Amino acid sequence: MANALPVSPLSRPLPELPPLAGVRFGATEAGIRYRGRTDLVMAEFAPGTTVAGVYTRSKCPGAPVDWCRAAMADGRARALVVNAGNANVFTGRAGFEATQANAADAARLVGCAASEVFLASTGVIGEVLPYRKISVALPGLYATLSEHGWADAARGIMTTDTFPKAATRVARIGATTVRIQGIAKGSGMIAPDMATMLAFVATDAKLPASVIQALLDDGVRRSFNCITVDSDTSTSDMLLLFATGQAGNAEVTRADAPELAEFRTALDSLLLELALLVIRDGEGVTKMMHITVTGAVSDQSAHNIAMAVANSPLVKTAVAGEDANWGRVVMAVGKCGEPANRDTLSVSIGGTCIAQNGTVVPDYDETPVVAHMRGREIEIAIDIGLANGTAQAWGCDLTHGYININGAYRS
Repeated sequence: MANALPVSPLSRPLPELPPLAGVRFGATEAGIRYRGRTDLVMAEFAPGTTVAGVYTRSKCPGAPVDWCRAAMADGRARALVVNAGNANVFTGRAGFEATQANAADAARLVGCAASEVFLASTGVIGEVLPYRKISVALPGLYATLSEHGWADAARGIMTTDTFPKAATRVARIGATTVRIQGIAKGSGMIAPDMATMLAFVATDAKLPASVIQALLDDGVRRSFNCITVDSDTSTSDMLLLFATGQAGNAEVTRADAPELAEFRTALDSLLLELALLVIRDGEGVTKMMHITVTGAVSDQSAHNIAMAVANSPLVKTAVAGEDANWGRVVMAVGKCGEPANRDTLSVSIGGTCIAQNGTVVPDYDETPVVAHMRGREIEIAIDIGLANGTAQAWGCDLTHGYININGAYRS
């Protein structure tokens, strides 16, 4: 199905993904659900690799999410196994047995404990994962793992995605140059409240699990937790960060250490790029929305307002129809339960102030706003006018394409 969808008009080309010391990737066709495309990905990490993760807040998570949460206890990782096409969610005892079996399969190949194997699945909910197909495919896949396998992995984890997503950065920790590189998948069921459907980031920096966990939590708050396609949070959301230690930088024991400033900036930038690539591939997308909120009573209140606007079906359909209907933005602000005052509220679209202090600005000319709405990237700015809270959110329009894709998702 993923290969049959037209490529998003907002797509970005896959960047060059150079080798990252201590990581080998590969992908193969296991026939889990798709035919004629890769659907199984594996990575091997150097001994001593540390790991951090963020997961879905869904109360009905998939078996791989439960597995990874437990495996993170010692903060070490040696392998990653990801399948596309079947989410291994709501499958009862069979889902648990699948994770046990495939973690053991990968552990034997790598020569590590099963608890050092991390698992992820994405696809249809409620169908038992044919994990024996994974067991059969893993030995051949392991034999092909390569330091040049990043692009294949990015394609192998896709479901309804129309293009592979990846980003890379270079930074310094002290005098040592390190690389950060990541891949992601996600197109629908995106309102993460933690991460995206699946994302995997690695660095050759030497950092303890506690440090990369703190950095990841902070970076996700300003990136993946600020995007939405359809307001729905997946049962399988997962973002893992692996640090292989191969760069050999001096030891750092605190996330707020000054020598990590450049690394933190690079990681935050990479996470935001991956998150926005997900929005650019939203199911049926034709336009991207960037919502900025200022003047709220707190940053959290501003975030809630921005997400309410980004999630509003009426705002999203107005954007899809290129309708400069700013009243729908006012509606979304007013309904979300956060402090707001009609008489202090201001709304701008594409840099043009439309409404201010509770009414339309004098001599408002809709012409530049109409022109902006015809573009691919829509800027909406809202000033609540109450205090100093600020936030940003990113979303996309809602089109017939979204309905077509999801109406036939299991077909």
